[in-house]
Amino acid sequence: MQPPTLHSEHDAHLQPLEPQKTTVEDFLRFETLLADLSAAFINAPAEEIDGKIEEAQRLIGEFLGADLSMLVQFSEDGKRFVGTHTWAREEPHPLPTDFDLSPFSWVTKKILARESIHYARVDDLPDDAASEKALLKRNGSRSGHMYPLVVGNTVIGALLFSVLRAERHWPCHLVRRLDLAGQVFAAVLARKQAEEALQQALAEIKRLNGKLEAENIYLRHTVHLKHDHARIVRQSQAMQRVLAQVEQVAATDATVLLLGETGTGKELLAQAVHELSRRKHRTLIEINCAALAPGLIESELFGHEKGAYTGAFTRQGGRFELADGSTLFLDEVGELPLGLQAKLLRVIEEGRFQRLGSGQTIQVDARIVAATNRNLAQAVREGRFREDLYYRLNVFPITVPPLRERSEDIAPLVSMFVHTLGERMGKVVESIPRSSLEALARYTWPGNVRELRNVVERALILSQGPVLRLEAPQEEAAAPDGMTLEDVERQHILRVLEQTRWRVRGACGAAEILGLKPSTLESKMAKLGLQRPS
Repeated sequence: MQPPTLHSEHDAHLQPLEPQKTTVEDFLRFETLLADLSAAFINAPAEEIDGKIEEAQRLIGEFLGADLSMLVQFSEDGKRFVGTHTWAREEPHPLPTDFDLSPFSWVTKKILARESIHYARVDDLPDDAASEKALLKRNGSRSGHMYPLVVGNTVIGALLFSVLRAERHWPCHLVRRLDLAGQVFAAVLARKQAEEALQQALAEIKRLNGKLEAENIYLRHTVHLKHDHARIVRQSQAMQRVLAQVEQVAATDATVLLLGETGTGKELLAQAVHELSRRKHRTLIEINCAALAPGLIESELFGHEKGAYTGAFTRQGGRFELADGSTLFLDEVGELPLGLQAKLLRVIEEGRFQRLGSGQTIQVDARIVAATNRNLAQAVREGRFREDLYYRLNVFPITVPPLRERSEDIAPLVSMFVHTLGERMGKVVESIPRSSLEALARYTWPGNVRELRNVVERALILSQGPVLRLEAPQEEAAAPDGMTLEDVERQHILRVLEQTRWRVRGACGAAEILGLKPSTLESKMAKLGLQRPS
């Protein structure tokens, strides 16, 4: 059964009360009115409560034959009465809606003591209420009733009904029932305030959580890089040239394209470009274009509106919005779907884009640093990468040399990894045999720095003393005649997956052994058609 609403449908059976007498029928009609009002307030949304309160004031006031009703609440400092809900038979009503309580000590004392005030004539009020009588006479009040509004143990205000046309007298049993009306109004006000406070708190929590979540997702990776790489190893001339290029371009807003094999440290160099730029006070925003399904990359980059696609239950900003005023690092940009490359090109050129499901254009100022281990020029020739996007990204290319071309960096890299990883494991290494370092220098390192780090970590796990014995991985056998490079790659990855029982992630997983990111390995597996046996 739906609760009744506060409309004029009550007027038909709520005829005005006779001035000097009440009957059992009058009492029952008033009881019905109070019950209907209570029921109507139960399911009223917070935004409708104010209107329903004033409608209730009208219904009660007309039944009582009153001319004016005002609901007043204490100000925050407790020194003023502020009228928040009013009804008048004829507008405008005469009483002020905001007045200082200091001259009205009698009525304030009564209300705070939770005592109702009722008078058939203004002169019936005691001598202590001289200020109150003067105010009532000045505004034309002849008779009236005032009831405290109490929430919990706190008086929040009062409810007033006043007669302006003639002096009225109502029986005591009816006056007592009006106390119940005051309780109903107080309860619904308390619920409204609680709901509004809850909504404000939830909105603020959502805003702060969204902001912290958006920032911290990227800060986690940033902190991890700074911890693992307190400095960039640059003993070789090859890396010194790379860092010189980083310093040259960092101070500008030019787009940077980092080229190089997987595991060479392109992410760390992107961090260096950002930290040396004027945008360093903002968080570096990152996205791995190979780590997400093609259908999700657009939403991650540009955001989406609520209902933009199945599962989009809320509005969400993308990485470009987060990178406004900062740097956006597009890792493995060569994996970006062809259909999305045109939209990326527009953002890079014009700084404008639209969220999924929205027609509103958003303007951003984001510097682009992209990285790839693919030959983008070859991808352009094969039609897998847009030529215009390639030239827009290729403003300032930096080629990161593979580890086999900078063998001078192997020993300092080993030293750095032993120090950082040894501290985490609680192991102390006093020496590393020269023969071990020479063996590492002879190895070709297809997985580059990431593979070297994994070798050091495995050696630390197996080490039982202060001398760390490092063993270089075994070189892969030459490919049989007739096998393409893709065939060799598929065969090698399949062999490692079988050794790990198809475990890709985690310690001693295939990704770690191959020196690849788990997401990169999964992308390669999909491309090579490698699926875990059922």
